[in-house]
Amino acid sequence: MMKPQRSTNYACSHHAGNACSFGAMEQLPKPVLCIPLVLQWLWLGLRYRSLTLPSVVNPAIETGGLAGESKAACLARIGQAHAPWVARTVLVSPADIPAAASMARTLGYPLVAKPDIGWCGHGVRRIDVVDGLTAYIAAFPPDASFLLQEFVPGPFEAGLFYSRGPTEAHGRLIGLAIRHSPQVTGDGVRSIAALMAADPRLCSRIGHYRRALSTRGIDHVPMRGERVILGTVASLRVGGRYEDAMRLNTPALEDRVDAIARSMHGFHFGRLDVRFGSEATLQRGEFRIIEINGAGSEAIQFWDPTMRLRDAYRGVFAKQAALFALAARMRADGAVPISAMALATAWWRQLRLMRRYPSSN
Repeated sequence: MMKPQRSTNYACSHHAGNACSFGAMEQLPKPVLCIPLVLQWLWLGLRYRSLTLPSVVNPAIETGGLAGESKAACLARIGQAHAPWVARTVLVSPADIPAAASMARTLGYPLVAKPDIGWCGHGVRRIDVVDGLTAYIAAFPPDASFLLQEFVPGPFEAGLFYSRGPTEAHGRLIGLAIRHSPQVTGDGVRSIAALMAADPRLCSRIGHYRRALSTRGIDHVPMRGERVILGTVASLRVGGRYEDAMRLNTPALEDRVDAIARSMHGFHFGRLDVRFGSEATLQRGEFRIIEINGAGSEAIQFWDPTMRLRDAYRGVFAKQAALFALAARMRADGAVPISAMALATAWWRQLRLMRRYPSSN
């Protein structure tokens, strides 16, 4: 669903001049990008005598959040006292399908539908009317569960990366990244498709948006200065952009995240994905959580297009090393990693489901 907006001086557009440029990490083919990370993971696994050691860092989450965890179960772990900071969400299991429309009415439209087991925005759709929900259900795997979540207008989205040692009373933010939605700005002459064709970040994704949006929508000519947000998902996969924004961290924000994480009783390392209204509100610790990711969370701040390749790799390597070091401390306290077979099974199940999800909008 496209959401046209007039151009304005938005907060959180610190690197707006780089909106169409690619970062060093983004330019690498995915297999090439992953090879050094996989090699480091193997080396850390040998050093710590377990390739699945990070599965122990989050006892509250299945597999520690490495793969296949339930998004609904993660949100449900948050203490009730922190409910005002969590987007209202209901789980729709295959048995609940007949009641899905009624469940949606408790949240109100628009809302967001997303897989309970998901990754990188696959299968996430904004739904504005009941017919949209009906279409989503028809396209969704009948043997899998999905979430209905209230639409949090934001308009901004961030990933808050958190870490806390097993003996530490309080944790800290070790990363803060803003996700910028895929968008174009009208010139009063060119269509949305033509504007996308002229944007290095979006030109290769025109086919995706022709499938996700109506032809009439993508051929629309926006007014000069009109900002058109192309989709609900702000992932790099669909042309989004990530910005390293640790400059926005404050004691108030860190305290809020720490209190929420500690209320989960078993969450030590991962990322809270949140939506918020402005830089000032985020810095005051005012946001709504839309998703929690565990040990498998990407440190997305290192995909900032202004970051040099060596600095980006250095950051991701440091994140993986910190993950294993934290897990080793927890193993020393008696935690037992899952087996390689259990992790592979969780990964395979997740991949099989993702191939069957409907396209995101």
